[in-house]
Amino acid sequence: MPSIGLEEIKKEVMDLHTTIYDKYGYEMKYIRPPKGEYSERTVAYTKSLGYITTMWSFAYMDWDENKQGREDYAKKMILDNLHNGEVILLHGNSKDNANILDYIIKEIKSQGYEFKSLDEYKK
Repeated sequence: MPSIGLEEIKKEVMDLHTTIYDKYGYEMKYIRPPKGEYSERTVAYTKSLGYITTMWSFAYMDWDENKQGREDYAKKMILDNLHNGEVILLHGNSKDNANILDYIIKEIKSQGYEFKSLDEYKK
């Protein structure tokens, strides 16, 4: 987002907002900058549009569709990096994530962690 103009940012964000609302009935209020790329300008502008910029504290190379079929690797990466307050970034295009998500959620809970929405998160 740092390399595009404010009108293009607004169009992309509002198009996403509309899609999310139409599909899920959810009013979007958080935004994660694509690729984690942001600037003071883009954060300030998306804030002026009513959004809170949210980042992640853990990610791994799950977005690369050429690097799928590594479910054991994905489990290890996720479970070996758990920490309190973690915001896990998992990409929806990852077949590995889809295949292990149930296992991962159960395992994380069995270790005593809870899942909370960003609204519930306390720093």
